[in-house]
Amino acid sequence: MSKGQELYKRAKEIIPGGTQLLSKRPEMFLPNQWPTYYSRAKGCEIWDLDGNHYYDMSLMGVGSNVLGYAYGPVDEAARQAILYGGMCTLNAPEEVELAELLLELHPWADMVRYAKAGGESMSVAVRIARAFTQKDIVLVCGYHGWHDWYLAANLVKGDPLAGVHLKGLEPTGVPRNLAGSNLIFHYNRLDEFQQLMEENKGQIAAAIMEPIRNDYPQDGFLTEIRRMTAEEKIPLIFDEISSGFRMCCGGSHMVLGVEPDVAVFAKAMTNGYPIAAVIGRKGIMTAAQDTFISSTFWTERVALAAAVKSIQEYREHNVAEHLMCIGKRVQEGWVWQAEAAGLRIHVGGIYPLSHFDFENDQPLECKTYFTQEMLRRGYLAYTGFYASFAHTEQVVDGYLSACGQVFQKIAALLNRGENIVEHLDGPVCHTGFQRLN
Repeated sequence: MSKGQELYKRAKEIIPGGTQLLSKRPEMFLPNQWPTYYSRAKGCEIWDLDGNHYYDMSLMGVGSNVLGYAYGPVDEAARQAILYGGMCTLNAPEEVELAELLLELHPWADMVRYAKAGGESMSVAVRIARAFTQKDIVLVCGYHGWHDWYLAANLVKGDPLAGVHLKGLEPTGVPRNLAGSNLIFHYNRLDEFQQLMEENKGQIAAAIMEPIRNDYPQDGFLTEIRRMTAEEKIPLIFDEISSGFRMCCGGSHMVLGVEPDVAVFAKAMTNGYPIAAVIGRKGIMTAAQDTFISSTFWTERVALAAAVKSIQEYREHNVAEHLMCIGKRVQEGWVWQAEAAGLRIHVGGIYPLSHFDFENDQPLECKTYFTQEMLRRGYLAYTGFYASFAHTEQVVDGYLSACGQVFQKIAALLNRGENIVEHLDGPVCHTGFQRLN
């Protein structure tokens, strides 16, 4: 057993769920084999506790390290903030500097509030919208975190959130009386949105959605939602936590050509430092003063400084263009390698957040086998890829060559009618939320 797996075995005894983030559980990738912990990281390279070296062709800090790990200029800005004091009775001037920068990037917005993480920043946005409208129901499309306001969707029969992002998100512990306070519609299903608008007319506090994640808007989907919400004076909130700062320097809605009333950023904004921002129109944002929204560590200086520098680097180096090019190279490479192997896959996602799925009767087993074999070749990989500024064409080409080798092996096993499970060194990976023993 590797040092990482040994430490994870201990972690499961003293940390409920093993890790703080479901997306970092080794069971989501390669149970009993995933390295789990890192000793150091640089660029798109990682060294585990045993000193093994890998290229990260998977999540890149679950989408938070757009520039790459240990990116010098950003880390130096953080060090300077530490040197001058990361926390103080007085406020850090970077609060204003970052706000000015975000508003410059998004001229439709007037005011900014901060938080530390994506999920809590979405809770802040929802609270502001409800305070502004004095209404309760929110219409929701996409994945928005773990908080009560969102998981309340699963208090009704079935698993409404299963088709959004993850299956099996149990709302245990969420107050039962929140059932019906948020209602789900699916991306590019304007008919669902229209029906919810009609059924809940006069009761809607906000429409909340990811402007883009896996698919581009079709048939005027976003434009029509913008028209309808504006007509009914319902705040439109865009969750840019995953999509922001990848398609352009700022929110993806700038590329899509639709302006919301409120937008929320985290993840990609600070290259791994914990901060989130809620930006919006003045009339709505001032409602934050009518309700209690406050936290000590939202004023911490280090992440603010890192965010300012990260955005400056995005602008200077046109990082978004690089992410789009690298992601396109990966998607096209997956298709070519799969066709060469005679393997059926489906490729999707915007270029910086790419993914593929195996199209056969053993998709989960193939996914696990793919991760297992790629790990042996020195790549942290599964069926998703988050592009970063640190990913070079040379690294990507080496990765795609390895993908081709593994695709060939999978195709050969399937053509012989073999059970992929028999070729795994451990259990099949998990697909959603489930309790760990």
